[in-house]
Amino acid sequence: MPINISNYDKLTHEAIKHFWQSRETAAQSQESRGISDQGNRSSVTAGKNMDGFSRMVKQIILDNGLHESNIFHTGRNEINLPGYYRPTKNWDLIVVKNNKLIAVIELKSQVGPSFGNNFNNRVEEALGNSTDILAAFKKGAFKESTKPFLGYLFVLEECEKSMSDVKFISPHFPAFPEFNNTSYAKRYEIFCRKIIQEGLYDSASLILTKRETSRAGEYRCMSDITGIETFVRALASKVAANV
Repeated sequence: MPINISNYDKLTHEAIKHFWQSRETAAQSQESRGISDQGNRSSVTAGKNMDGFSRMVKQIILDNGLHESNIFHTGRNEINLPGYYRPTKNWDLIVVKNNKLIAVIELKSQVGPSFGNNFNNRVEEALGNSTDILAAFKKGAFKESTKPFLGYLFVLEECEKSMSDVKFISPHFPAFPEFNNTSYAKRYEIFCRKIIQEGLYDSASLILTKRETSRAGEYRCMSDITGIETFVRALASKVAANV
């Protein structure tokens, strides 16, 4: 069955617009109620900023032959999967057909002004999630399922702080040279590239978006391997193979 990704670019633009609009709406809502979170938390506490990407992924799955009843992306109980090192993990979107796990997607984002500690937290979280679900798969948690598609999609604000080179200190042993003279954006790209190459995720996409072009839904990717088109093609191929 040929794959269908004809709408991915339009859907991604729409998802970017929703990403920024939902953040702005949440921030305005909290301000009107006299609530103030630290930093930029007020714009994300509503937890809806990645819903546009959830809809995009869902549409790609539908366009490639699976039914809406196979897709789960709302309700904490519906998107829980067993882990190996913990009882369960709440994922952003999962695909199940005939009691077989087809795909598992994690959607994450980060905007300024703080990128340092959040970068390390995001990396550790993604590595832990992959390690846990792959171990669960190897131990038979998903019964007759073949290895599910494991996807990671990350949206990063493109701004001066995320694009400027950041120093680090490694006093006892040298860091890997690819991290020298890198911005947080480049470090995220290296991270996404490596988790694909090491087989921790089947595809990982890094999407950069500027706040000032948010209303147009503009975005860009830093490489083909971590681009959104590559991510969508890989997901569509997995879905089409399981129709």
